[in-house]
Amino acid sequence: MARIIQGILVIWGIVTLLFTIFYVMGDPVEELVEEGADEATKAAIRAKYGLDKPVFVQYLVYLHDLSPIGVLDSAGQAENPHIGLFGVGEGKMAIKAPGFGRSYQTDRPVREMISQKIEGTLILATGAILIAAILGILLGVIAALRYGTWIDNAILSGSVVGISAPSFFMGVLIAWLFAVKWQAFTGLNATGYMFEENIFGPGRTLVLKNLFLPALALGIRPLAIFIQLTRSSMLDVLKADYVRTAWAKGLSAPKVIGQHALRNALNPVLTSVTGWLASLLAGAFFIEYIFNWQGIGKLTIDALNTKDFPVILGCAIFIGFIFVVVSIVTDMLYRVLDPRMRKK
Repeated sequence: MARIIQGILVIWGIVTLLFTIFYVMGDPVEELVEEGADEATKAAIRAKYGLDKPVFVQYLVYLHDLSPIGVLDSAGQAENPHIGLFGVGEGKMAIKAPGFGRSYQTDRPVREMISQKIEGTLILATGAILIAAILGILLGVIAALRYGTWIDNAILSGSVVGISAPSFFMGVLIAWLFAVKWQAFTGLNATGYMFEENIFGPGRTLVLKNLFLPALALGIRPLAIFIQLTRSSMLDVLKADYVRTAWAKGLSAPKVIGQHALRNALNPVLTSVTGWLASLLAGAFFIEYIFNWQGIGKLTIDALNTKDFPVILGCAIFIGFIFVVVSIVTDMLYRVLDPRMRKK
C-alpha cells in the first residue's frame, strides 16, 4: 500500500512540475494563431481550451481530468468512458477514464492519440528486450566459458562500447550500415512501421523486418548490460561446489551448463530485465524518430516541434505512470520470490 501511495505522489509531482514549466514557457495561443491574428481570435481560442482561467484553476481542472474519479457534466459523460457512482445529469460522480486534455493542433483527445500509439512503443520495447536478453545471455555464457581468451576479450570490449555509445548515435549508425550501406544484402528499410495499411482493401499487412533495426538499436545498451551480468554470474557459479560435483559425476557439458550453472546464473539477469523494460519504453523517443516508428516517442517529439503542450504533458505523465506500475510490480515479485523481503 505504501508503494502505491508513493507512486501516486510521484505522478502528482510529475504533473505539477511539467504543468509549471509549460506555464512559465509562455502563452501557447501565440503558437496556434497566424502572425497578425486579432485579439478576438486569440480570446476565442483561450476560451475554447480554458486558457482564459487563472493558472491555478487550469491546474485543478487538469488534475480532475486526469483523476480516475470525478464529477462529470453532460459533455464529460458523452466524451469520457465512465461508470456512474451516484447522481444523475449535471454533477454526476463517476469512475472515468483518465483524460489528458485536448491537443492544441488537432483538437483530438490526447488520451485517444496516446492509445493509438502505445501499441507501437510496446512492440518496439518488447522486441528490443527480447533481442537484448537472448543475445546477451548467449554471448555472456560464451564469454564466461572462454574466460581469458580473445573471444572473452572481444565480447567484453563490445559490451563496453554498447554501454558507452548513446542510443541515438547507435540508431543512426545501425540505420546507415544495414539499411543504406548494406541494403542490397539485408533488404531492410531505414524507416517504416511493423504494420502497413492495405491501400486496396481493409486491414493491415505485417512487415516484421521493419521491427529488427529499431529494436536492435534500442536494445544495444541492455544487451551490453546483460552480457556483463551473465558473464560475471556464470564465472561465480562455475566455481561453485555443486557445479564441480556435477562435472565429477561425468554429466555432459550441456547438462552441467544448462541445468546447473545457467539456471542459477540467470537470477540477476531476469531481475534486470523487468527494470530495463520500463526504461526502454521511455528511452524509445529518439529511436522512434530516427526510424519513423509510430509510437509514443515519435508522438512526443512531433508535439515538441509544434509546441503542443497537452500532448507533451500527457505522454510524459503516461511514461511516468508506466515506470511507477513496473516498479510496484517488480517489488511485488521480489516479495513473492524472496521470503526475506516480506518482513520489510
